[in-house]
Amino acid sequence: MAEPDDIIDLIDDSADKRAAAPGPRWKVAIIDDEPAVHDGTRYALSDYTLNGQGLEILSAYSAEEGRALLRAHPDTAVVLLDVIMETDSAGLDLVNYIRSQLKNETVRIILRTGQPGQAPERRVIVDYDINDYKAKTELTADKLFTSLTAALRGYQQLQRVTETRRGLEIIVDAASTLYDFKSIQRLAEGVLTQLASLLKVECDGILVCHDSGKPDRLIAVLAASGCYIHLLGADTANAFDPDLRHWVEEAFRSHSHQFTSGWSTLYIGTASGREVVVVLHARRPLSSTDRTLVELFASKLSVAFDNVILYEQLQEANARLEERVNLRTRELTAANRRLAAQWARLQRANAFKREILSTVAHDLRNPLSVIIGRAEILERMLSDATPSVENAKAQINHIHAAADRLTEMVESLITDAMADALNITIRREPVDLATIVRDVAEANQPLAAKKQQRIEVSAPSGKLITCDGDRIREAVDNLISNAIKYSPIGGRIDLSLDLQPDSACIRVKDEGPGMSEKDISRLYGRFQRLSAKPTGGESSTGLGLSIVKRIIDLHGGAIGAESPGLGHGTTFSLTLPTKEDGADAPAA
Repeated sequence: MAEPDDIIDLIDDSADKRAAAPGPRWKVAIIDDEPAVHDGTRYALSDYTLNGQGLEILSAYSAEEGRALLRAHPDTAVVLLDVIMETDSAGLDLVNYIRSQLKNETVRIILRTGQPGQAPERRVIVDYDINDYKAKTELTADKLFTSLTAALRGYQQLQRVTETRRGLEIIVDAASTLYDFKSIQRLAEGVLTQLASLLKVECDGILVCHDSGKPDRLIAVLAASGCYIHLLGADTANAFDPDLRHWVEEAFRSHSHQFTSGWSTLYIGTASGREVVVVLHARRPLSSTDRTLVELFASKLSVAFDNVILYEQLQEANARLEERVNLRTRELTAANRRLAAQWARLQRANAFKREILSTVAHDLRNPLSVIIGRAEILERMLSDATPSVENAKAQINHIHAAADRLTEMVESLITDAMADALNITIRREPVDLATIVRDVAEANQPLAAKKQQRIEVSAPSGKLITCDGDRIREAVDNLISNAIKYSPIGGRIDLSLDLQPDSACIRVKDEGPGMSEKDISRLYGRFQRLSAKPTGGESSTGLGLSIVKRIIDLHGGAIGAESPGLGHGTTFSLTLPTKEDGADAPAA
């Protein structure tokens, strides 16, 4: 226990007693084994304020109690510590505990002793991390005020340094984290999280992005927290409450940060032309240190947003490039399929050519030799003075037989060639059907003119149809050729094109002999010859309509034929879908 003269009579130099300021208060710990010291100190500091903050005085009556108090209150600003308590060095031991074990370097320690000789000032100041050393006898209320004020200001400065260091560490760590984000939305969410961590305060926040080339009201809410979470995904400032809208629009207008009581607005301009605004509504006003850290943090965000924007643009470019590559690959694949089909047809054509040549060299030689030989015999017989009619007729019969055989062989070769034509592939491209219809009519006009026929065309241009123009031309040409072949001398052929929203129909109407129901039922079979005969003696293989149907089937269309009956003509129709299916149809 201290001697009676250790007790200090703290004299109040001010008679004006004011109530402690409301709001945050400085924590001051009195650690002394004499209750009177606690009472006197509390009385002397009852009206103390600094920077608008009063005091929260904590008491401990031993070094052991002091340890527990400081563990419970790490934010204590100043310790008024007695040197001699339960032991002669209890206070000094507590100093070492605070600095070494609690690692509290910011709290200001003022040693107070009633026996200075037992703990010499110079030694204590040098050996122990304290901030002031006072004898109890010299501590009047004014001097206590002075010492406490100096200690609190030192504590405040250290707090700022500590907060600044902590903030800088957060900013450095955040920079590496934020630069790793590959999505602008994830980056925006990370910015709000890091700002809350930097300020150590719960706050409502929103981050909006805006293209500088667009009107101010057209924005994108990329991240939101607190009471603004419902605004996530909004695309106009009209959805904001008046205060929030004001701060957002003011930031876009002024291109600067704004700090007011409770509101903090950050403006971030990027090299890519995007503008970002962060609005925070904190539960407490920001200190000057907070504002400095926030501004420093905001200065680092421009690069982060530019990195993400460039990354997203790169991803979009890669996606477009990949799409183009895939499209080109599909085109090349389709081209390869067409080349493969053409190669197969060429191979078949070459094989067929070799077969024809072989046939011509072998099979056709025999009947031709017979014809030539019989013709020579007939010639010699006719040169006789009295030629035998019967012998001449026999030779002529031999010639006719060989010619018939030769004709059959030629027709067989033609039939094989036409059969090879049924191995069809198509290549789709935008085509004007009206142009095809008119071109086919014009190409067949000379054939029709030989039979004094006329072709009437009705083909209005309307739109492009995705199909194989060459194959459709072949199909229409086949129908026109048949119409000319079976129409009477001086007849009329009507060729028309009807365009509908989802289909196109080509019709060929003739004045020929028409068809029976039996003819229509076997109309599209291969090598089918119908009851009607060509009016000009033309030949027919029976494959034309089979090829036409094959072409239309590959296009996903339909072929139709109508005839009122024998002697009343026939109308053929080709119907094509106008929507592209996106793929080349393979050969059957």
